[in-house]
Amino acid sequence: MTRIGGTWQNWGRSASVRPLRVERPRSPEGVQRAVLAAVNHGLTVKAVGAGHSFTGIAVAPGVLLELDDLQGLVSADAATGRVTLLAGTRLHRIPRLLAPFGLAMENLGDIDRQSIAGAISTGTHGTGARFGGLATQVVGLTMITAAGEFLRIDETENSELLPAAAVGLGALGIIVEVTLQCVPAFVLEAVDEPMPLDAVLADIDHHVAASDHFEFYWFPHTDVALTKRQRRLPESAVRAPLPVVGKWVDETLLANGVYRVVCAAGQLVPAITPPLSRLAVKLTGDRAYTDRSHRVLTQSRTVRFREMEYALPAENVVPAFRALQELIDSRGWRIEFPVEVRFAAEDDRWLSTAHGRASAYIAVHRYWRADPTEYFGAVEAIMRAHGGRPHWGKLHTLTADALRESYPRFDDFVALRERLDPDRRFGNRHLERVLGD
Repeated sequence: MTRIGGTWQNWGRSASVRPLRVERPRSPEGVQRAVLAAVNHGLTVKAVGAGHSFTGIAVAPGVLLELDDLQGLVSADAATGRVTLLAGTRLHRIPRLLAPFGLAMENLGDIDRQSIAGAISTGTHGTGARFGGLATQVVGLTMITAAGEFLRIDETENSELLPAAAVGLGALGIIVEVTLQCVPAFVLEAVDEPMPLDAVLADIDHHVAASDHFEFYWFPHTDVALTKRQRRLPESAVRAPLPVVGKWVDETLLANGVYRVVCAAGQLVPAITPPLSRLAVKLTGDRAYTDRSHRVLTQSRTVRFREMEYALPAENVVPAFRALQELIDSRGWRIEFPVEVRFAAEDDRWLSTAHGRASAYIAVHRYWRADPTEYFGAVEAIMRAHGGRPHWGKLHTLTADALRESYPRFDDFVALRERLDPDRRFGNRHLERVLGD
């Protein structure tokens, strides 16, 4: 299907474009035809998933490919755990597709609205010091190149390209299929508990090592860490999910409904933000439950926001966090969104934020109607001073020259891009900034 125009914008309302043409292919072959047509007309072409990247990475001024119809299961093997999905498949639909085979994704981020191709291409990750980002679960993928050809990358075909293509930023081609290495379905025993922030920071290594998955949230203007720790159990373990009413109160009424009002009110009267943050800490974050993995790892977030996240060497997370605290206090800012801290294992993906080092992530947010520029800029300086690498799908100001210093395989990736897309048919201004021309 081809149609003209209209304005596309991402979920965070931080990027928008009016493409020359929008196409909605329904098959990998349809993507191939769209790419060939764009190239023949001298146009750039880019695919978009759910629009959950906050940067302009998916902005398509030429031909925009909506992959909403490119969803579903291509194949699954319960014995090997290998599962192939169409690129536009939303993460929240994958558990249902895997259930008949007794499989699950090894780890997930805390939001599951993204497409699988978009999530891996931008380095989406969850938390857990023994688990990598979603791209580490990729054992194969198929993309359409700028030459309009199918390129299969897995352990038997073009295997040397997998570490580059798994976090490809949409710069190498249009992904049409993704093959994941899944694991036997499992449940998670979860404890959400408020703890004194200073105590958590003082013993952070223990907290991270003691749980399969550990993270915490900190509302500025409070001295409490809202910790989340989870232990993996076999699928046969007895489940004790959150009561339906209690979950609705916590996650729909308070975390989304009331919180949306609080954020909006804070833009009008900033002075109310600190007391409301302290109240939020008292009302949330104290519960224990056991449920299927995807129901514990992910959560619903309907309050619109903008985000910047940096990956740090794990040993630098406490001094960086302390510097962030001091920054907010010294500037007198009223920050309505919590700071999120997570962890991940090192991996070998060339442009993964955890490439070659165990990593901790510090994410900062602002309500979407607030201007984040000053806050994010000052936080970015701290993260850079502590060896940080910015999340590819979240706001930052770095250019190719700065990013080259952070990634040992950066020039190898750029060389591969030059080989696969010498005319930059999959490029845009954002990629020009972060990868160079």
